[in-house]
This record gives sequence, C-alpha cells and structure tokens, in this order.
Amino acid sequence: MSKEQRFYDALEDIFVGAKVEGESGYINLMRIKSRYYEEGVFPKLQKDINEALKPFPEFREELFDKLYTFFNRYFSESGSIYFRYTPIHQNVYEKVYTDDKDVILFWKTHMLYYVKTDKLFKNLEVKTEEFKFFFDVSGLEHKKANEKRAIIYEFKEKRKDGVIVFNVLYSERGRITKINDILRDLRREGVTITEDTLEKAFRVFEKQSDVDYFINKNAKEFLREQFNIWLYQYVFSGESGWTEKRIKQLQILKDIAFKIIDFISQFEDELVKIWNKPKFVLNSNYVITLDRIAEKNIDIIEKILEHEGFEDQVKEWEELEIADKEFDKRKVFENALSGKKLRKKCQHLPIDTKYFKDLELEILGLFDDLENSLDGWLIKSENYQALNTILPKFKEKVQTIYIDPPFNKEQDADYFYSVKYKDSSWATLLENRFRPAKDILNEKGSIFVRCDYNGNWIVRPLMNEVFGGENFKNEIVVNKSVRMKTEGNKFPSWHDSVFWYSNNSDKVYFRHITESRQKEEWRSIDMEGEKWDVIPQDMIKLFSAKNIKYDENGNPISRARIILGKEILPRDGRRFPSQEIINELEKQNRIRFSKTGNPQMLKPAEIYLTDDWTGFYGYSFTWNFPTENSEILLKRVIESTSNEGNLVMDFFLGSGTTTAVAHKLGRRWIGVEMGEHFYTVVLPRMKKVLAYDKSGISREKDVKEKYNKDNAGGFFKYYELEQYEDTLRKVKYEDADLFDNPYQDPYNQYVFMKDPKMLDALEIDYENNKVKVDLTKLYPNIDVPETLSNLLSKWIKKINSTEVEFEDGEKIEKIDLKDLDFRLIKDLIWW
Repeated sequence: MSKEQRFYDALEDIFVGAKVEGESGYINLMRIKSRYYEEGVFPKLQKDINEALKPFPEFREELFDKLYTFFNRYFSESGSIYFRYTPIHQNVYEKVYTDDKDVILFWKTHMLYYVKTDKLFKNLEVKTEEFKFFFDVSGLEHKKANEKRAIIYEFKEKRKDGVIVFNVLYSERGRITKINDILRDLRREGVTITEDTLEKAFRVFEKQSDVDYFINKNAKEFLREQFNIWLYQYVFSGESGWTEKRIKQLQILKDIAFKIIDFISQFEDELVKIWNKPKFVLNSNYVITLDRIAEKNIDIIEKILEHEGFEDQVKEWEELEIADKEFDKRKVFENALSGKKLRKKCQHLPIDTKYFKDLELEILGLFDDLENSLDGWLIKSENYQALNTILPKFKEKVQTIYIDPPFNKEQDADYFYSVKYKDSSWATLLENRFRPAKDILNEKGSIFVRCDYNGNWIVRPLMNEVFGGENFKNEIVVNKSVRMKTEGNKFPSWHDSVFWYSNNSDKVYFRHITESRQKEEWRSIDMEGEKWDVIPQDMIKLFSAKNIKYDENGNPISRARIILGKEILPRDGRRFPSQEIINELEKQNRIRFSKTGNPQMLKPAEIYLTDDWTGFYGYSFTWNFPTENSEILLKRVIESTSNEGNLVMDFFLGSGTTTAVAHKLGRRWIGVEMGEHFYTVVLPRMKKVLAYDKSGISREKDVKEKYNKDNAGGFFKYYELEQYEDTLRKVKYEDADLFDNPYQDPYNQYVFMKDPKMLDALEIDYENNKVKVDLTKLYPNIDVPETLSNLLSKWIKKINSTEVEFEDGEKIEKIDLKDLDFRLIKDLIWW
C-alpha cells in the first residue's frame, strides 16, 4: 500500500471511526460524516494537495507519510480525539505550570467530555464444535450512557447453509436471554444442541472490544497546538540548515494539516453543542400523599377514589406493602364534627399522578407556589446531562452534595452500572461532573465524595483542581465491619474514604446537634437568619467543638480540665499554626488534656460530623458502619452541614439512600440516577419513605420526634431527561451542497448551517407572520413548564392547561403554553 493510500484510509477512519453496526444516534452522525467525507472533503482535499505539490512533486510521498504519522496518534477506534499514541513533548506542560501552581493533575483525556464505554459490536460468525452461529447486531440500539445493561440473544432463523442466526439486543426492564425458548425453537428446526455449547458461543461473541466514547471540548485548538509542537520538534531535531525549498515544503505540510484539522473540528464542535444542549423534560409525574391534598381540597380525593386508575394505584401500594389486600377505599374517610376527614392510617398514602393524568393539573392547581411546595425532585438521566440542564435553575441553591460514584474496579457484577473504567476515563467522568456541581453549591455548601483505594488517589487531586485545595476540609475514614471480598491478589479493604470539601476557604460551616447521650443543647451563632456555627479553619484543626458548651449568655465554657501555657506538638514534631491561638483557646477553656499534660485522645462521637476527631493531631474522622452507604452515615453528613429545608443533592444516587435520609431529616432533595433501577428501586423506595419507612435512621430517637408514622408524608416530582443519544437520533441533517460559498474558506464553512436539526417543532404561519411551536413533533411527552423552568432559571409558581406562572424575583411572569414563543425554546432545537 502506498503512503498516499495509507493516509487517505486513515483519514476516512478519522471521519467515520470504526464501522459499527446497529442503531444509535452516534452511528447516525457517523454516517453523515461519511457522506461529507466522500462527497466533500476527499475530492476537495485531493484537488488542493495536487495543486500545492505542483512545484514539489518529489515531496508527495513524504507529505503523506508525515500527515499519516501525525494524525494517527490522536484518533481512536470510536473517532475520539485525544492523546493516544503520543510521545512526550515537553512543551505540552509548559502552559499549565506557574510559580504558584507547580503541581497539577494531568491525564491524557483531560480535555474531553466522557460519554460512555460500550462494546464495539460487529456482526460476527462463531464456530463452536460442529455448529456455526451468526450474531446479527444490525438492530442493536446502543447504550445511551454508561448504564449497565446486559446483552441478550433471540433466535432469528436457521439459514439454508445450516448457520444458526441470533439477533443481538440490549436488555430493557429486566429482560433476559431465554435459553429454554431458544433450545425449543432449535429443536423445531431439527437442531439438537446443549446449553453449554450455546453459552460458549455467546461468550466468544461478547469478547469484542470495549471502546471509550469521548468528545473533545475544543478539537481545533488541541490538534493545532499538537501539530505545532510536533513540527517544532521535527524542525529542531532534524537538519541543521534549511533551504528555501525545504521551508516551502514544510509550509505546504502545515497548510494541508490545518485544513484537515479545521474540517474535522466542525464535526467535533457539533457533538459538543449537542452534548451541552439543554435537554427536554420528558415523562414527568408527581407523587403526593393524601394529607397534602386534603389540606387544600379534600373533595379531590373523592375523584381519585372513583378514578379508573385507582385500582392500579392500590395494586402498587400492595406491592410496596404500604396497604394490604384488605384495603377498602370506603374506609379512607371518617366522619368528624367538622365533616369528613382522612383516617389517620390513610393520611400518608402516596398518590402517583401517572395513574391520574387527567386529574394532575387539578391537583397541582391547589398550590399557589408549586415548586416551593415540593420536597424533592427525582431525575432519570445520565448525570452530566442532568447537572448541565438544571444548573441555571439550581445555581448556588444546594447546601450539601453527597456522592458515591462507581469506583474504578476490575469487576462489575454487583453494581448497577459498569465500573470497569480506565483510570483516565474515570478521572474525566468525575472532572466533567464536579465542575457544574461546584456551581450548584451555595456559598456555605459542602460536598462529600466517597471512594475506596481504587479511586482515592485520583479523587483528592481532582477535587483540589475543581474546588480548590484550600477548600479541602477533611478525609473521613469509613470503617467496614463486614470484610469485603478480595480482588484478585489484593488484600481485602477494611475502609473507604469520604473526601469533604466546601465552597468557602476561610471558614467551616456546620451545625451543632444534640448528642444522643447528652441532654444539653448546643448554642449557635445566628447568621443571615440561619443558625450556624462558624469556626476559623485553623482553629478547627486544634480543638474538638464537642468539648464546648455555652452558658446562658452564649459564652463558651468547657467540659474539660485545662493546663495553661502548655505547648502542643504533633507527633511528627511540626507545630500547630500558632502557639498564641493555643494559649487563647486555653483561656477560653476550649482545650482538653490528659493527666500527663498531653492532648487527650477523643473517642468517636455518636452523631457529630465535624467533631469526630480521633485526636488533636489526627488527620481524619473514623466512622464504623456495617453496610456500604448506611443511613447513619448520610445522617451525619446531612445533619452536620445543612439545616431543615435546605437542598441536599446526590447525582450518583444508586439505591436512593441520600434522598431517603434527606427526606426523613426534613431537608429538600434532588436525586439523579440513570439506570433502569430508577423505576424498580429508587422510585418505590421514595414512595415508601413518604408513606413512612420505619427502617434505617427512623429508629433513632432524635429522628422519631420529627419523622414517624404520624408525621410522614410528602410531595415530589420525578421525570426523565432527553439524552445525548436521543438528540442524535432525532436531529436531522440534510444533504446540503458542500463548499458552496465562494467568499469563505471552504474548510471553515459551517457545514451544518442549512440543516434543520430539530426545527420540525416549528411551523411558519406565513399568512399571520407567526411561528407556531409544536414540541410533540419531537417527543409526545414533553413537560413544557419544567423544561422552561430549567432553561430560564425560574421556579414554577402555578400551572394550568393554558399557561404557567414563573417566579421572577418579586414579579410573576406568565407564559402562554398554547402560543409558545419560539425564541424561548430556540436553544433546545437549533444550535
């Protein structure tokens, strides 16, 4: 193969990526890229190269060799652009180090958005023993995100040549491969085969390679920078003298390379725009307990009881063990002197409006300040899409974030999603999501990230990078009382780490709580209408606030003996920040010493988060829990860093522990989860919490006082978000003429300018000079008010069938849902 042909083959791979079978939005775009390449780039580039080489025909082979050498280093099988086969170039690092920042975390995919890891499935023929199988993936709908989904097989046919053909699909809602059905169908075809032989064939097929899908945030800048570095190194490591002819040849090389880069980057930029596009809210419903409805209008409950969907609602209650099979809707009410009222045992029955869609607006219409009446939001979505979409609405609104991201593990059998990340992929996944999370936290906010030894060495420097090393508060050690299984040749882990960062480098914000074994109440400083304790960061390293209590005038007094003038040294000999501070703390009775005069070691407290120091010179808290994310752990995190009514968020929600605990503690909450267990685990769990879940922290004495069978209930919304893959499948790209603007560099023309994308939602009324909006042409189940709320960063006050009222500062803004201004939703449909 000639060097020229090798280069053009590689260039085609760059534009198209590996040829992947199946159905997905990504594959749809790859087909579009292929057409642009074959009909536009390839002939235009050939013409330009031939013209540029006329004075230097002898440079032709070298030109193609150098172009191939450069571009082949930066492109992967999936078409992603990043450091792949890159030699070390010192210049790459010069711009990231400064005098005040001489240590950074650098990894090869840092300039990317992580999309997902997926199998690069292709049609495949497999032979085992005397049987031949063909696996057809042409109908495979690829994963939308990095959710864990199993491959399943369906028998399709036995071909005339005896080959057994299977359709390959991803499982949905718990579907599995039905081996017995396949064996029965094969017997009907005259094929006798064992289950072991089938499973062996399946295993061979599934050995196809995993591929990481990324999007480069700025492909043009990245590739141009890399080419300049490559060329610079080539020039100064090569010949000592350069002729005019040689310099002109290298200029041709650079010009051609930059033309290719300019055109490649347009497609990558298009993916960036789709990735970051605000997403439509789909399939929304509300869950509200009967007492919340009765407070507003008890007569609507009568309509619910007589509704055709009520039977399905009761069936759900039975499945959740909220109601038994003897449930009688005639006994929902009881008579009182003031008229009918809800029976006590029925007050916290959760109504899901999916069973009562024609009553939903009537129920929501009971509330004059709808969104401020909600306790929480459950969002089914890949979490970057969710964070990016809700950021305008919830910016600086969240008080506490707790996440337990999937660790970078070697196996994923027991997890809701794939956890077999490469280190660089995992770092990019977290970094992408930390940045919008920081903007969602308010000034007093705290974020807690849990990980094990597989990831703690990455999490700490990543959080330093995003949240600032000065905002690191502590590493909390969570001991496991249950021995974990070994991983290969590794010893079992006995603990995880929880890294705690805040949004304020000067002070630590936390709450004092009544200790379960003590009766004295802890005072707080009233600040901006909220009760917080504010302690300078240097002081919190020196004393345990557990040893402080306050007199009737609010002055600190001590529960411990003191020794004035004692100099305290850590074990390694380093002094604490200031002996003057220590002396001042002694005068205020804030430091406790042992009988020998040394700082006294403190036992872990029952409840306190910021007070659970293992000692004055300890560097971490230590907690002991029998399970992974126990409710007690979340109780300590949430109680210590938030007040009732504050927003708590978890965007790796898992089984829903964070939102469950937040609700029980009287906090508002946001939970984001992408897996199918959103409907099978998380949503049912939150419904049970509303009805009263007596497990977990519900047994704690201080929780029982506020959350119990007589005082449960709640009101929350759940919905799905349009996903990146959904957009790619919906978007339309026309067969527009390429390079048709004679006044513009053809490689920099915006090739998507004429494409309608999602403009199907618009219809121009020429007669009335208006643009009509019909979003149902895109998705039949769009929640327009919630979509606009996220997009416009305004909270919903009231909804009816024709309009939505938004809170806009002190004003109320009304938007007509029947005559929607297309300018409001432009960012959603054309970019």
